[in-house]
Amino acid sequence: MPHELDMLRGGLVVSCQADPGSPLRDPYIIRQLALAAVKGGARGVRIQGFANVEAVRAVTDVPVIGLTKTDRDDTDVYITPTAAEGVRLAELGARIVALDATLRPRPEPVAEMIAALHGAGAQVMADISTLEEAVRALEAGADIVGTTLSGYTPQSRPGPAPDWTLLDELRGAGLPFVAEGRLNTPVDAARARAAGAAFVVVGSAITRPDVITGWFARAVQDVEGSR
Repeated sequence: MPHELDMLRGGLVVSCQADPGSPLRDPYIIRQLALAAVKGGARGVRIQGFANVEAVRAVTDVPVIGLTKTDRDDTDVYITPTAAEGVRLAELGARIVALDATLRPRPEPVAEMIAALHGAGAQVMADISTLEEAVRALEAGADIVGTTLSGYTPQSRPGPAPDWTLLDELRGAGLPFVAEGRLNTPVDAARARAAGAAFVVVGSAITRPDVITGWFARAVQDVEGSR
């Protein structure tokens, strides 16, 4: 049986998530979004939350990258901040678990979390925002790093465009990486893959109609305001 990450190489992963307050924030809807993504050609899906991972795992056998988003008072780290959360995701069928591996203060050491997840039979995708964080995450045992958090930490480059420089840095260092974050068009996705990404993760531009509607609404309003 091939490792889950090997099954994703060269392809597209679709992040099926919904923010608090979104009308899409329901396990049934997340499940249907995942099925639609797979029907469209996604090789895997990135899913947030225990109930959503369980719902998606029940209807598809494509690789699931699982994560939690937990707001805590003691840290800015919120993507799978504890090993217990990651292990639970693995138990529910997420054979790849994503976690925040930035250099921000955190509740648990990255290396200990990665060891616990490997012990639970899961591979680890370390979400990072800089080259230094990528190097440290891989040294700590992560199986691959993702550019997910670029633009979301003080030490990283701000958006709104994808962080092409970070992709170039990761490729130049010979590190295994996933491109994720602000890839809003097929052209962006293809460019990220050409830049050396093992696979590409796209979320908002595919699975968040409320966000996409906002892009169009603001564009139309900007034209009206310039008249």
